Amino acid sequence: MGRNDPCWCGSWKKWKKCHYPVERGDSIQALPKSVAEQYYHEYDIIIKTEEQIAGIRASSRLAAKILDATCALAKAGVTTQELNDFADRMHREAGAIPAPLNYGHPPFPKSICTSLNEVICHGIPNDIPLREGDIVNIDVTCILNGYYGDCSRMVVIGGKTTPERQLVVDVAYECLMKACAILKPGIFISDIGKVIEPYAISRGCSVVNQFVAHGIGIEFHEGPQIPHYQNSMHIPLVPGMTFTIEPMINAGVRAAVVDRNDQWTARTKDGKASGQWEHTLLITQTGYEILTPWTRD
Repeated sequence: MGRNDPCWCGSWKKWKKCHYPVERGDSIQALPKSVAEQYYHEYDIIIKTEEQIAGIRASSRLAAKILDATCALAKAGVTTQELNDFADRMHREAGAIPAPLNYGHPPFPKSICTSLNEVICHGIPNDIPLREGDIVNIDVTCILNGYYGDCSRMVVIGGKTTPERQLVVDVAYECLMKACAILKPGIFISDIGKVIEPYAISRGCSVVNQFVAHGIGIEFHEGPQIPHYQNSMHIPLVPGMTFTIEPMINAGVRAAVVDRNDQWTARTKDGKASGQWEHTLLITQTGYEILTPWTRD
């Protein structure tokens, strides 16, 4: 957005005369009340205040810290239940609550999600040891002082895996980073899917369309939905929005099948590998901030 372009807030003033930041940085200037109300009533999007952003940032950073520590323990011979118990202790010691525990219908039974190989998302930790060559997505969501932070990472057990599994690990990460790079006030939610899906297809992969990313911060799942595939959600991003991007990338078909017994675990329909990485993000005056600064090994 150029300084002489119309401001993203809808005032029809030039950006430099309206919401152009006085100082460079990530401070959020107050949105016109009408815009915040419009986003809430029309789109179910909560534009966050400075106080709320500070709380979401703290929870997100804790989630990233727990995620990094849990991923470091993911080795051959370790069970995903052991990873769950470790992450749960880290939450409790920090005065936080693991958001997945008892969430939804039926209640999710564990504190983190661990999605292995062909599992797309919502994998339930168990007592089966991890094996060399497995890939696992570990997903952590914290509630700290009433605020939510959500993130996930892939781990390649033993450091080496099959070409198919490595492909989805790499492409899912690249899709997340490419989508983050375009974020700024004024772009549409639909632009995120326009970046992700063509790239995934160019690498011979597909993008899951049965699950999407979401707003987060005050609640676990808020508006808006953030599809990772091409779509028509032409809602402009504005400063103060907080949401996840978490592209789910499959080596084969995009379709998922949800386990009939546990009603949570979603696997690829063809049994091929799936990968996912996730950040919680804040839209700032001039771009974006990654609120969950996990590290990729």
